[in-house]
Amino acid sequence: MATDDKASGNPASGNAAGGEPGRDFIRDIVQADLDAGRVKAVVTRFPPEPNGYLHIGHAKAICLNFGIAEEFGGRCHLRFDDTNPTKEEQEYIDAIERDVRWLGFDWGKHLYHASDYFERLYGWAEDLIRAGLAYVDDQSQDEIRTNRGTLTEPGKNSPFRDRPVEENLDLFRRMRAGEFGNGARVLRAKIDMTSGNINLRDPVLYRILNAPHPRTGTAWKIYPSYDFAHGQSDAIEGITHSICTLEFEDHRPLYDWCIANLNVPSKPHQYEFARLNLTYTVLSKRVLTELVRGGHVTGWDDPRMPTIAGLRRRGVPPEAIRDFIKRIGVAKANSLVDVGMFEFSVREALNKSALRRMAVLKPLKLVIENYPEGQSEELDAVNHPDNPAAGSRKIKFGRELYIEQDDFMENPPKKFFRLSPGMEVRLRYAYFITCREVVKNAKGEVVELRCTYDPATKGGNSPDGRKVKATIHWVSADHAIAAEVRLYNPLFVKPDPSGAENFTADLNPNSLEVLGGGRLEPALADAKPEVPVQFERQGYFCLDPASAAERLVFVRTIGLRDTWAKDQAKEKA
Repeated sequence: MATDDKASGNPASGNAAGGEPGRDFIRDIVQADLDAGRVKAVVTRFPPEPNGYLHIGHAKAICLNFGIAEEFGGRCHLRFDDTNPTKEEQEYIDAIERDVRWLGFDWGKHLYHASDYFERLYGWAEDLIRAGLAYVDDQSQDEIRTNRGTLTEPGKNSPFRDRPVEENLDLFRRMRAGEFGNGARVLRAKIDMTSGNINLRDPVLYRILNAPHPRTGTAWKIYPSYDFAHGQSDAIEGITHSICTLEFEDHRPLYDWCIANLNVPSKPHQYEFARLNLTYTVLSKRVLTELVRGGHVTGWDDPRMPTIAGLRRRGVPPEAIRDFIKRIGVAKANSLVDVGMFEFSVREALNKSALRRMAVLKPLKLVIENYPEGQSEELDAVNHPDNPAAGSRKIKFGRELYIEQDDFMENPPKKFFRLSPGMEVRLRYAYFITCREVVKNAKGEVVELRCTYDPATKGGNSPDGRKVKATIHWVSADHAIAAEVRLYNPLFVKPDPSGAENFTADLNPNSLEVLGGGRLEPALADAKPEVPVQFERQGYFCLDPASAAERLVFVRTIGLRDTWAKDQAKEKA
């Protein structure tokens, strides 16, 4: 799959290719319709099926529909296309409403359901039968599929296609009454079995489904197809611009056919735009469902998932998602966007808002031998280097500290400027220290460093002007709080993962690394879920909402830079 030109360029350039900032072909259409008087007020809708959680691809549709309505002084409806009760759950309905609100959008009083219109849709189906434009078909699902033809061969008429109108009406009403079992009969539109567009080869409008509906209970034994319910629901609500992704382009002739042949209250038009595709990411709802059901992730809100719930739990702020959607723009052709562009928006948002804290993820004990035993002091640390209004905090310093294991090397290469025997470095906000001795266990592993400090360098500055080449972070061993830290990497190892049948082959076995011995500065005891902080020199993290008071768990939102992609490139080399 080709890479989007915008994604391979400067991520700060943003907006649809070739257009002015904030403009795209959909917005141009809306503006032209307003200017020409074809519409008086813009009405859009976001119409999710409540059979799963929303993902970042849906965020693009949400931002587009709600954004256009806001920009042009119109309104956007939230409508659940709830026509398949066997796959729909209240959990999904609640999650969708929560996610749309979290992204920053509000539908006000305009919350609707396709099930609100079941009676009107049924009446219109009878109108089609009376007009000779629909019939009840007794063929099995396999027979219908076989006789539908292929892209190169026309379909075959059903032997029941020419049933009399009265017989069709009688059978359809008996279908509604529940006289027949699932799959026994369907209602089909009578269009053209030789059409080059397979969607027009007598598509199914209603099927028998003896299943309770979350909203209508057992009132209905038949349910409309998505294609039949969608356009008519738009017409009922007075939608002026029905905006869909490109996979619905071939369905537009059927959308228009239904609108043209029914006495609907308005005549909406469908427009298609390219859906979002991200590298190292799968946005197929079917695959995401299998990831959850197969236990490959812990749930729909697993921080590795591209769902809105997963991104929120991971600490991605909603403004970063909105900024990303704005940057990639709205195009007419599908493309693959580099996930690095999304990460750019996340880092940019978090760099502005996240307070700074110190945390050691893989601790190595450090003892300052010339610091008085039993003594500690408080040092000043800024909460945000670029925002003085964020203020400062006090951090405890003492004789025993923890530093990162990676910040020490006993036999360092030439360009290693962190701590090593005889090397002097700066402890962030504290003092200059020098490593004097390395303590090892029976296996020869480094377990402790013995160091000295220069009391004259308090605050990390030397009065004699001498320089050090490295500043490392630390926490006080006596005051640090314990936490589990979870580091997330992409869920898939390939930039363009396999489809629904083989997706497990591309799963990343290292998508999660759990560090159980983290040591954090005490201020992080007051951390809140979904409020990211920057662990200095480490990345952006947030408290997992599933944390308990006795066992804090922090998840990594994103690193300070994209080291995972570089590591992957090295492995392939």
